[in-house]
Amino acid sequence: MTPITEVEGRRLALSNLEKVLYPATGFTKGEVLHYYATTAPVLLPHLRDRPVSFLRYPDGPDGQQFFAKNVPPGTPDWVTTAEVPRMEGPARMVLVQDLASLMWAANLVTEFHTPQWVIAVPGEADRLVFDLDPGAPASVVECCEVALWLRERLAADGIEAYAKTSGSKGLHLAAAVRQVSSERATEYAKELAVEAERAMPRLVVHRMTKSLRPGKVFVDWSQNAARKTTAAPYTLRARAEPLVSAPVTWEEVAECRDPDSLTFRAPDLAPRLQDFGDLLAPLLDPKTATALP
Repeated sequence: MTPITEVEGRRLALSNLEKVLYPATGFTKGEVLHYYATTAPVLLPHLRDRPVSFLRYPDGPDGQQFFAKNVPPGTPDWVTTAEVPRMEGPARMVLVQDLASLMWAANLVTEFHTPQWVIAVPGEADRLVFDLDPGAPASVVECCEVALWLRERLAADGIEAYAKTSGSKGLHLAAAVRQVSSERATEYAKELAVEAERAMPRLVVHRMTKSLRPGKVFVDWSQNAARKTTAAPYTLRARAEPLVSAPVTWEEVAECRDPDSLTFRAPDLAPRLQDFGDLLAPLLDPKTATALP
């Protein structure tokens, strides 16, 4: 029988708890749910009021993976949903607003991806993001070098950036900005990506063209577009191991000489949260938001 669990007064059927989702480490679905339950206090504020795109991998990273943007069939009526404008017409998407909704969504086995805007003002960015994606043989070590340059460049415009691992090969930078159109945020991010390429032509590329990327870091500015989403802080990723998109300190970025030093798995997060708390908490404080130049 599928066990029924009560979470904040909501009854949830949590299925296949013994199923191994990450064969490389034996990490089970039950452990995935435990990870999200214990990380919820820091994860939920970064999801709240942002329509969530799910990248589902119900049979683990080696099985079928698929994006689900619309409200999934069978979604409980107590899960908050909202109409979201899209180019092809409005759609209804999930908002993960509370622990019960988080556990329901985690039971689907999914990565959590969010846009850089909240549902009250679709397309008005309150976040600026850069996705630093290394082309082999470059790694997160080279991403860190680029991140430090971008941090200084953003600081010159009065913008404070924060870093997290992508949970894959790269690094994400994020900053809180005063609400601005997604078009302007995208334009500004592209300007800085182009500047970075000019400053570090042997290391940086701002275009997505695959043939340009070996040995370089692609500074992906396009995720600021209203229709795009980025892996949320603390989400597990569909990789061979239960890797997490984990916030990191700038000291860790500056000292990175080995990709393993910025590789974090689900069991690593509890001690990091005890030591650092939520390193991305300033993104949630309206007082830290800065106007784009």
